[in-house]
Amino acid sequence: MKNFAIETGEDGVALVTFDVPGRSMNTLTAEVLRELGEVVQTVRTDGAIKGAVIASGKQSGFCAGADLTELGGSLALGEDAGDAERAVLFETVYALNTLFRSLETCGKPLVAAIAGVALGGGFELALACHARVVADNPKIQLGLPESKVGLLPGAGGTQRLPRLVGAARALPLMLEGKSMSPQDALKLGVVHAVVPAGELLDAARALVGKTEPVAPWDRKDFRIPGGGPFTPATAQVFIMGNAMLRRQSFGNYPAQINLMRAVYEGLQVPIDAGLRIESRYFAKTLLTPQAKAMIRTLFLSMDQLGRGAARPKVEQTFAPKKVAVLGAGMMGAGIAYVQAMAGIPTVLIDVSQEAAEKGVGYTRKLLDKAVSRGTMAQDRAQAVLALITPSADYAQVEGSDLVVEAVFESRDLKAETTRRAEAYLAQDAIFGSNTSTLPITGLAEASKRPEKFIGIHFFSPVDRMGLVEIIMGERTSEETLACAVDYVMKIRKTPIVVNDSRGFYTSRCFGTFIQEGMELLTDGIAPAIIDNVGRATGMPRGPLEMHDDVALDLSLKIRQQTRRDMGDAFVPTASDPIIEKMVTELKRYGRKNGRGFYDYAEDGGKTLWPGLAELVPVTQADADAALVDEIRRRLLYRQAVEAARCMEEGVVTDARSADVGAILGWGFAPWTGGPISMIDGIGAVRFVAECDALAQRFGPRFTPPQSLRDMAASGRSFYASGVDGRKAA
Repeated sequence: MKNFAIETGEDGVALVTFDVPGRSMNTLTAEVLRELGEVVQTVRTDGAIKGAVIASGKQSGFCAGADLTELGGSLALGEDAGDAERAVLFETVYALNTLFRSLETCGKPLVAAIAGVALGGGFELALACHARVVADNPKIQLGLPESKVGLLPGAGGTQRLPRLVGAARALPLMLEGKSMSPQDALKLGVVHAVVPAGELLDAARALVGKTEPVAPWDRKDFRIPGGGPFTPATAQVFIMGNAMLRRQSFGNYPAQINLMRAVYEGLQVPIDAGLRIESRYFAKTLLTPQAKAMIRTLFLSMDQLGRGAARPKVEQTFAPKKVAVLGAGMMGAGIAYVQAMAGIPTVLIDVSQEAAEKGVGYTRKLLDKAVSRGTMAQDRAQAVLALITPSADYAQVEGSDLVVEAVFESRDLKAETTRRAEAYLAQDAIFGSNTSTLPITGLAEASKRPEKFIGIHFFSPVDRMGLVEIIMGERTSEETLACAVDYVMKIRKTPIVVNDSRGFYTSRCFGTFIQEGMELLTDGIAPAIIDNVGRATGMPRGPLEMHDDVALDLSLKIRQQTRRDMGDAFVPTASDPIIEKMVTELKRYGRKNGRGFYDYAEDGGKTLWPGLAELVPVTQADADAALVDEIRRRLLYRQAVEAARCMEEGVVTDARSADVGAILGWGFAPWTGGPISMIDGIGAVRFVAECDALAQRFGPRFTPPQSLRDMAASGRSFYASGVDGRKAA
């Protein structure tokens, strides 16, 4: 067998080593599952085998789950699939449950020895064993994260986990896609032992002899922990769980609703019937537009971009030996942290030594937290911290392969910083500007080497945000782009590549969400309605809340800079005077000074500012279903139209980058798969018609670009040419 090796010891315990060749992580492919069936048959029929330990041959983990790239045929089906297609899909899904069930009922004790990550189908494989032992490593993750890509567990997870720990404990883990540490899993009763890594296989072998080859739910006296769905305590779990699910997800995610149904129905019947119920709901979920879009964007596209799909074909790879970060504020400090975590020696420069050292304090704080939580050793933290050198001396730039400028959004300040750094920079070094709005071509005018000048736009907080937007200036070379992509992958972020434009892609589209919130406010819609509906669309917060987070004074400065740059071409909005008055007269800057559209309490709570009603009178204080739907469409469609314009203008040329950038960059509703996937899901014909209707009522900002009209006329879609959705040359 190619993916499994079986070695039987003198004690009759077979060691089944799972090791997919050529991959850094084991996944469940069609070939792997076929061979697993052979493993089950061998264990069952070989008289010399008394039991088996299933372990991974890879240090990276046990198994990362199913290989979703093999779902291509299923993703091509829609909700309108015929009965025959649905039947084939169900049988395909159910075959996996049948295989794992044959493992569970093979008649000999099986123990999973988990030395690394066991997620999704990999964790379900472990659950199908009769016992589980895990290495004592806090970095190991165990769990069922399928809901994060629009699916539900489909290899027995919705049936075995609730039968192990009860519905009350299992549902939150599955609905939120949470992972468990080994100690968490032990406390829950999901695993049987946690042992030092060096003792894992010996402990697993010993456990084989103490384990009966019967799953708890196959015993006649089995009782579900906490009781079944009709016992008072568990019934309350489903009643409250349904309410909480609606409150948190607003019904946007079919996977979560179907997951609860699978658990509720499955716990009322024997395990075999429960597995058929799970397979039916998995297949049903897979046919939804949300699942297809989320799988494509959050798994396939993100994986491709994370592996450098946006990198030009330049042979030499870039591995920076030293990087200078200019500006030790929150952004610069965060960049220094992620570089140090990636092992890159970093110089952090600011106007004074004190300011630079304060920036290093950000890294120290994060490292101290990691040490206190047991996720990092003290010596490792000290080594990371030692990689950052704080300084006020630009001479420290000398010897850097890359400079990342992260000073305030001022064209003059950035120009001065560029000139000072380049005085010490080698001719072949790269200069990256972390700007969110200012065109790179204009900023490159301050550089002696514009072909080496590129935009590297991080998102705050840098340590938690996974996206970096790389911006090409008019004279930026392909070699410089390749270096920037290599750098972003080195610091373990996902790079997208866009072309120069005011606001580029992410800031430009995100700004429309905030601006549409302001338009709704000036239309007289009550602020609470605006933000509540904003959250109900799937955005992380409402547009007024988000505006406070960004900072109203920053918003004003960007508008003022834009007005100066654009001159007569600048188009003012009805909300401009509102922001100007809030900032200049009322000193309401947003969350950062505790005063914006909301008032912020010291305990972290917030309430709408009562004075807002005087500044902007409310004419619509109640919202019926029609108004909610209209606001929802205005907020989502306004962003999607702008994304389509960016595609037409060539600001972004790859639908994958547009969708991944939207979700990772500004939190565009994940259930849609991103704005481009949302347009494809709605259909260009309907989307154009609805945008035209919105444009008639609310203005030309909703007018769809000509490329969308052409798409509607021809029946095409953005992703029609393939999964990457790249724009044809």
